[in-house]
Amino acid sequence: MVLSSPKQCPRRNVNFSRLPIVALAVLALLFARPGTARAQHSMSGMTAPAHIVIPAGALYTVADVEFMQGMIAHHAQAIYMSRMAATHGATPRLLKLANKIDQSQVAEIRIMQDWLRRNGQFAPDTSAWRTMTMPGMLTVAQLDVLEAATADKFDHAFLALMIQHHEGALQMVKDLLATPRAGQEVDVNVFANDVVTVQTAEIGAMRQMLSQLSD
Repeated sequence: MVLSSPKQCPRRNVNFSRLPIVALAVLALLFARPGTARAQHSMSGMTAPAHIVIPAGALYTVADVEFMQGMIAHHAQAIYMSRMAATHGATPRLLKLANKIDQSQVAEIRIMQDWLRRNGQFAPDTSAWRTMTMPGMLTVAQLDVLEAATADKFDHAFLALMIQHHEGALQMVKDLLATPRAGQEVDVNVFANDVVTVQTAEIGAMRQMLSQLSD
């Protein structure tokens, strides 16, 4: 394909007053200043409508902010999964575990949101799991499997999928701590280590429960 030179393509004056309203709207979008668009950032597939600016002298990093934002979405999906137990005929033992996960992660979401707001950063709400994808989070197909299961089949699916989910959270902490300068701010470090401690213990309990279901 041969491109015409500027001399071969004389510039035309456009009479904007004669353009239809729809065309004017399209032109407005095309010529809008880039600064009016909201920046996006990503971590392990995460996309959040926020531009991260780290103040001079701050002890936390972009990776710390992304970790907190992503973990809110991660926790929120775990809560959604856990609340299925009461309506899907889960056994009393599994229902107790699901309630524990629900209550503890609701409290942790508040901690993360408070930290983000205190540091002037975007704090996702609990609907974030529907638009943000983090390690270990269930796919739509996996959620459909869990939704369709009842009684013992629900227990089995819940345990297998929640183990996957918890292992994803551990991977998020691992990725955070492998990032230069990340995970050093006191609150982020304490929270990340608490995630490892609690979810590692819960993975052990769930594996034991799963093996007993299989016997």
